[in-house]
Amino acid sequence: MDIADHDLYSLFINDTVLLDVRAPIEFNQGAFPTAYNIPLLDDQQRHEIGLKYKNEGQDKAIELGLSLISGEVKERRLFDWSNLINSNTNIKLYCFRGGLRSRTTQNWLAEQGLDIDLIPGGYKRMRRYLLDVLEQWANCLIASPKIANQNEEQLLMLAGRTGTGKTKVLNQFRHTIDLEGIANHRGSSFGHYTTPQPSQINFENDLAIQYLKFHANGTKKLLLEDEGRLIGRIAVPESLYKKMQQSPMVLLECSVQERVETTLNDYIISNYNDFIDAYPDDGQLKFKEYLLNSLSRIQKRLGGVNYEKIKALMEQAIEEQLINNDINLHREWIGFLMTDYYDPMYD
Repeated sequence: MDIADHDLYSLFINDTVLLDVRAPIEFNQGAFPTAYNIPLLDDQQRHEIGLKYKNEGQDKAIELGLSLISGEVKERRLFDWSNLINSNTNIKLYCFRGGLRSRTTQNWLAEQGLDIDLIPGGYKRMRRYLLDVLEQWANCLIASPKIANQNEEQLLMLAGRTGTGKTKVLNQFRHTIDLEGIANHRGSSFGHYTTPQPSQINFENDLAIQYLKFHANGTKKLLLEDEGRLIGRIAVPESLYKKMQQSPMVLLECSVQERVETTLNDYIISNYNDFIDAYPDDGQLKFKEYLLNSLSRIQKRLGGVNYEKIKALMEQAIEEQLINNDINLHREWIGFLMTDYYDPMYD
């Protein structure tokens, strides 16, 4: 049985397990949170078949494909697919366009007595659907709660200077989407983690699916953090970003001292522990490189004098931390960076 257009909505909100039989290189460029990549063709096989198709046509390409995935190779594919299907109910199947690869997989599995629904249009169709969701979401948001009615969706932005702990406050509420969490980045020059950010495509897919789940629950108001267009190297979709700029705002305020302590905990204490866990052999060196490289990214905007001053304070603080396990000196450069750089820029 194939999946109809109207079923994509329930497929995503219910976290349906997906069998993605595209090549790994395609999967790594973009996929869905519940997808498992067990490819029909590996990257090299896909490349060889693509050349055959280009030079000699479809029939010869199919003939090569069947020869490449016969015998033991085919048995391994069937074994891996079967294990995933038997471990998950209501699993669905797709390739890039829902064409030859997914049909072949479906037919081979049927020969083994295993039925699996195929998604016509494949990844390309599902991706287009989620992009449309993001566009429709942005277009139905409104700029002022004063003109809202019960059928209109509202967006509320949580804003505040660096170190006010916006993300922690955001995550205390139910109807929120954590853009930084999806992007795996804290949103500042110092904001990257030891784990990589997702691809732009995966960020957009995840964001659209999270929104769909709120929509399915009848949620009309969502709280988002007031972000710049870029979160690390990830871009917030332009139409949504424009609506974020036009939406009502709640401003979170606290003292400079509180902001310094929040930043110290998030960017120094917590990050240091993450680097030690991620790099057991040279975590301290990686941590030092992370801080200095992050500072160098804003060198031009800081200006030469301020950059050299903060760099000297930072190096001294790092040395004190690594040698004596004392983090107190970090407060000085953090406070200076806040009051002389981030605050004027934010204001």
